[in-house]
Amino acid sequence: MRAVRANSDHGLGQGARGTEVVEFALILPILFLLLIGILWAGQAFRIYTAITNAARDGARAAVNPACTTCTAVDPSANAWTTIQNDLQAAHINYSALQPPTNPPSVCACGGKATGCTPTTVPCDGEETNICVQGVTHSGGNNPPTEGYIQLSQTGALSGTGQNGQAGGAGECGISVSFQYPYSFWLPGSPLNKQTINLRAQAQMRAETQ
Repeated sequence: MRAVRANSDHGLGQGARGTEVVEFALILPILFLLLIGILWAGQAFRIYTAITNAARDGARAAVNPACTTCTAVDPSANAWTTIQNDLQAAHINYSALQPPTNPPSVCACGGKATGCTPTTVPCDGEETNICVQGVTHSGGNNPPTEGYIQLSQTGALSGTGQNGQAGGAGECGISVSFQYPYSFWLPGSPLNKQTINLRAQAQMRAETQ
């Protein structure tokens, strides 16, 4: 009887180990995909943070009349040069940047007129990788002009402006925006090789005001 019971216990132990091996084999691919997903999501967050900071630095370079790192008297070119430097330092391919599919809806500054209906101020056509709103090129040897966009409305009454915005003199500046195509690699999942556009935008007040 003892021999029969020992053999039975041994068989149960082998069966339990076999079940564990099968369960682990079923769970392993899921764990692998989860780990890969975390890595790719972390990379997407790193890139998003980098391009957001680059957009902010680019907008600051565009509005700064005394940019120490700028080589051209061109706000859009200065913005693009700064963005390239930032992304190169972050080991991100800046040549992959694209203007946003839909540029931000902003108002032309128009002498800081009270109130405005948001319209799409066109991007500066001189830059193909980013969208700079508030700068225009008339062509030829004419220097670019800063028409600016409206960052805040002027107040119709003291303390309260239109649409519930705070009153004041209003502010004008420049908007810099772009997107970066990012592809996931998750074999066996619907997200595999799917591309999403990570978008960055920044607005800065004109320093000459």
